[in-house]
Amino acid sequence: MTGNDIRRSFLDYFVKQTHTVVKSSSLVPDKDPTLLFTNAGMVQFKNVFLGQERLPYRRAASAQKCLRISGKHNDLEAVGRDTYHHTFFEMLGNWSFGDYYKAEAIEWAWKLLANEWGLPENKLWATVYLDDDEAARLWAKISGLPNERIRRFAEKENFWEMGETGPCGPCSEIHLDRGSKACDRTNVPGHICQVNGDCARYIELWNLVFIQYNRKDNRELEELPSKHVDTGMGLERITAVLQNVLSNYDIDYMRELTATTENLTGRRYGADPISDISFRVIDDHARAVSFLIADGVMPSNEGRGYVLRRLLRRAARHGRLIGLKEPFLYQVAGTVGKVMGDAYPELCTETARIREIIRSEEERFSETLEKGLGLLEDATAKLKEQKSNVLSGDIAFRLYDTYGFPFDLTEDILRAEDIAVDQQGFENLMEAQRNRGREARIITMDVFDQVAAADSVRVTQFIGYDHIEGESTVLALYGNGASKTEAVEGDEIDLLTAETPFYGESGGQVGDRGTISTARGDLIQVLDTQRPTPQLTVHRSKVNKGRVQIGDRVHLAVDPKHRQRTRLNHSATHILHAVLREQLGSHVRQAGSLVTPDRLRFDFNHTGAIVDEKLADIEATVNKHIRQDAAVSIEESSYEEALRNGALAFFGDKYGDRVRVVKIGDFSTELCGGTHVHRSGQIGIFKLHAEAGVAAGVRRVEAVTGEGALSLIRRYEDDLKQIGQILRAGEDGAVERVKKLLQQQKDLEKEIERLRGQLGKNQIPDLLAKKESINGVDVLVTSVEGVDPKQLREIADQLKEKMSGGFIFLANPGENGVTLVASVGGDLAKRIHAGNIIKEVAPIVGGGGGGRPEFAQAGGKDPSRTDEALARVKKIIGAKLS
Repeated sequence: MTGNDIRRSFLDYFVKQTHTVVKSSSLVPDKDPTLLFTNAGMVQFKNVFLGQERLPYRRAASAQKCLRISGKHNDLEAVGRDTYHHTFFEMLGNWSFGDYYKAEAIEWAWKLLANEWGLPENKLWATVYLDDDEAARLWAKISGLPNERIRRFAEKENFWEMGETGPCGPCSEIHLDRGSKACDRTNVPGHICQVNGDCARYIELWNLVFIQYNRKDNRELEELPSKHVDTGMGLERITAVLQNVLSNYDIDYMRELTATTENLTGRRYGADPISDISFRVIDDHARAVSFLIADGVMPSNEGRGYVLRRLLRRAARHGRLIGLKEPFLYQVAGTVGKVMGDAYPELCTETARIREIIRSEEERFSETLEKGLGLLEDATAKLKEQKSNVLSGDIAFRLYDTYGFPFDLTEDILRAEDIAVDQQGFENLMEAQRNRGREARIITMDVFDQVAAADSVRVTQFIGYDHIEGESTVLALYGNGASKTEAVEGDEIDLLTAETPFYGESGGQVGDRGTISTARGDLIQVLDTQRPTPQLTVHRSKVNKGRVQIGDRVHLAVDPKHRQRTRLNHSATHILHAVLREQLGSHVRQAGSLVTPDRLRFDFNHTGAIVDEKLADIEATVNKHIRQDAAVSIEESSYEEALRNGALAFFGDKYGDRVRVVKIGDFSTELCGGTHVHRSGQIGIFKLHAEAGVAAGVRRVEAVTGEGALSLIRRYEDDLKQIGQILRAGEDGAVERVKKLLQQQKDLEKEIERLRGQLGKNQIPDLLAKKESINGVDVLVTSVEGVDPKQLREIADQLKEKMSGGFIFLANPGENGVTLVASVGGDLAKRIHAGNIIKEVAPIVGGGGGGRPEFAQAGGKDPSRTDEALARVKKIIGAKLS
């Protein structure tokens, strides 16, 4: 049977046992943003076990894609070094939600393995928890296993827990004895092959978990009202067993991945144990990155995106070890789609995007990989000279910060040299960098810290969702970094009240503006509103008239126009987000936003520029939703309920127990604390203004709505009208007239370039007349006038043809700078390095550059020192040829 056959056979078997086959959930848990990746089949059923969700079925089976690369489930370091660890794998599982229990789970597992798949019964072993007499009796009764092949183990091996608290219970594992030839620890003194003996002879095939307890905060166990079954079996491992191979990497579909790498590198898997490690790493990581990208993860420097980037870069480095210096992983990923696309269609529908993202990331890393490896090679050589085996945290940090080397990649490279890395030193430098970043972002936090620490000020009640005016009492005043009891006309202050309708800046939405007044006639202008903590709102204000004191009753009034225009843009941002996910894919997620009265800015994960046609579609769809005049409903709910109802939530975002859900029609549902319109039609019109890349894998769109959109459209119309008038072509003919003018300019530029080229060619005889011979070598060091840098290089090439084996150095001074070119012919490049000559001379003219032994170029800012630079070259060449 193939791997695909085995997956299908497992699911079909449990359909016969009246199980519902459930589709694999995403590697990105949609109901648990606190979890980095789906690492087991039970993740999508977590809320069922916790009693927070009910399903329409009580028996389920699935083939779940899993990734184990973080937390206690982290197999990254072992991948490639043995033949059975993976970061990405498939978990076959069956579940009972308060239906069947131990007897059925054990019976069905045994019959599938022994009867359906024909595994040798005399090679199978079972393990149970220390005091699980029931499971031990059932194994003996159902399978006929002798007592010596039913082993008991403690909590480490045979008691499963979801976390520190929550559902848990004993588990029972099925192991297979593959014979002494399978042991991979024969070289370890004193090693004994046995179940749970840490070698590849006795391998665990299937884990049956019996969830019957709840672990309380005090660590006590209490019986659950319903008992559940949760089982898991690795598809790769059972496929290796059924295909009678010892390595998971020798199963049919993994061998197809290996064959792709073999064809790319020209090497054969199995010929060299060291190279085999790289083959296995590439096979594993190609699957992992393909599935991550298909599930919407994009390379970045944090969270899930950084895990993806680490895998990509680790694979790129292993490619170098087996001779692959050009991007290659995207091609292996193409094979992943071919061999696994039937079971996971997302690999086929997302093929182009997966390959594009991988290739782009490979190209980006290749620019720094060689330099980083060079730095590491030099550092390693120095360590060996010093007889040290620990790389400093400073070098590891420089590799990370400058060359993009994840810490574990540096560890992986040095492991072969038996060199450790100073992780604490690295972490100290990382923390220092984070602190610098935090300090750069902090604005007047000295005052905010005082506010947050004040016993008299704990919570500001926000009433601004329903009102833009209100009455309250002044609780605190701050100015010039200190607390005040009173502020007078002209003072700039931070003012706090017990209640406020002013929205404090958060979630990308800027703070409100407006006024605060007293019955005495005092007037305070609110310039901005901030939230130093989620519970506090600070009015950044200026006293325009009179005074204000702590304890004053005040009237707070938000600027209605400022608030309304901001609301339009914020609601439009939600609609835009939904449309981007619909048009570009579910991988799109917010990476930053700014919502002001004048415009909105939205950053999101996506690779590659968005073509104009697609932007037009996005804009049209947003406007279609606006014209639908869809209702905007806002309600509070528990976090879990919001997720169940389809609200978007993302890993790393912070949410409380109660969340605010903003739903627009049937097309947008997000968790949001901002202010919004009541119906989408109030937005009026949406106009995209700009689209660009702001970081690797992050795009930015800017747009305007309502009056701002109309103003932008009028500006476009006015500009077009003026252009038509200037060209005397009218508005309708302006575009064609501009096209004709640009073509004329292009033609003239070509003609100028042709004439310059001819001018350069005409200079060749005069330049050759200036060459001199030094010890039999033709040398030409001179300046050339009236050409551009491209033509200067062409002249150098033409001179090189006529001065075979000679040295040429040309300078082209101009008004704004000087260009230098060095060219060395034939075997002379072994004696004279053009790049080194350029490096030494360029600083004279205020520039820098370099290049290859046979050709180099540079630019300089000071053409007045051109003659000095040429004289220096003559001196250097004279010395080298004498």
